[in-house]
Amino acid sequence: MSDPTRDAAFALLSGVLDKHRPLEEGLDSLPAMDARDRAAGHRLAAAVLRHAGSLDAAMEPWLNKAPPAPVRHVLRIGAAGLLLLGTPAHAGVATSVELARARGLAPFAGMVNAVLRRVAEAGPAVLETLDGPRLDTPQWLWSAWGKPARKIAEAHRFEAPLDLSLLPGAEPPPGGEELPTGSWRYPAGTRVTELPGFAEGKFWVQDAAATLPARLLAAQPGERIADLCAAPGGKTAQLAAAGARVVAVERDPSRLARLAENLARLHLTVETVTADAAAWEPGEKFDAVLLDAPCSATGTARRHPDVLHLKRPRDLTALAVQQDRLLDAACAMLKPGGRLVYAVCSLQAEEGFERAAAAVERLGLRTVPVTKAELPGLPDAITPEGWLRTLPYMWPGRGGMDGFFAARFAAPDA
Repeated sequence: MSDPTRDAAFALLSGVLDKHRPLEEGLDSLPAMDARDRAAGHRLAAAVLRHAGSLDAAMEPWLNKAPPAPVRHVLRIGAAGLLLLGTPAHAGVATSVELARARGLAPFAGMVNAVLRRVAEAGPAVLETLDGPRLDTPQWLWSAWGKPARKIAEAHRFEAPLDLSLLPGAEPPPGGEELPTGSWRYPAGTRVTELPGFAEGKFWVQDAAATLPARLLAAQPGERIADLCAAPGGKTAQLAAAGARVVAVERDPSRLARLAENLARLHLTVETVTADAAAWEPGEKFDAVLLDAPCSATGTARRHPDVLHLKRPRDLTALAVQQDRLLDAACAMLKPGGRLVYAVCSLQAEEGFERAAAAVERLGLRTVPVTKAELPGLPDAITPEGWLRTLPYMWPGRGGMDGFFAARFAAPDA
């Protein structure tokens, strides 16, 4: 009998690894199924993506030759269940064999059965003999991250907790921990839609690190602020909740529609514009601009492990060009002396430090240094330049955080 959880996991893995499609897009295209089966399939696929190198190394002694990609997906799904998620040996092997047959891979069913039986016999202890952080990280990223690479990779091996941003005055759902920066954190796997207050629009999902760029912009009531590349709207909500008059700019109509839905649930009102922010001409200058630019998103691998399988070094060149264009446009939108925060959820220097330094030289921007008072509990996140750099291994006792870079600038005076 077909197992919907493993069917979903197989479809999601095929989307990421064969079609180079983000995991979230794959989730949106899954056939109708029970919400719990869908969530379990997502969790299983994410576990495979997070530990693919380790799983392959664990199975290698019992593979005579490299299997075709679809068979490897089946094997990885089975091994992830057996070694990472506590699936009983018989169920883990039997469901994988059935998955192979259901996917037209019957000639390989015997091999799947034999390999996974050996994996089940070896048990989770086999992973302790492997260098998991190194095996599960692409070589180009390991090299690019330099000395912190191992600590970053170790943080990526664990499922991220759920962080919430609350509307002013809202009560946090029970079971959470308040973080120093004001976010509320809940255990990994928490279903946000089941938390009391979700339907009433009391909070939204937003990693604690993702709240910091808007925090640094320090929006004031009545200020006119542009949020460029705004979807899905977490930072837009922060700015609007502070009382600013926000214009949210997003070039993708479907993403802008999702932003509008999110803001409607929160009962927040902003002006939305469908446009390429790099070419948009607002007609009126802004007091401040928040630019959370499109990037490689390598800082989000804790919650989006597909990123490590989708991005390539060549992507950074095109992204840097786009980031520079957006910075030029953002600066042109500011009133004299206006504030600009540039941010990327990337760990790559090409998208963070190098873009900020180039903008200072090219645009005459003045850095407004970040202070320790603005980042409670994160003194190590302030760089010598006065910029922000969070890393996934920060707050280890609390479950880590996304990797973000942000720089705050003031535009030249008139």
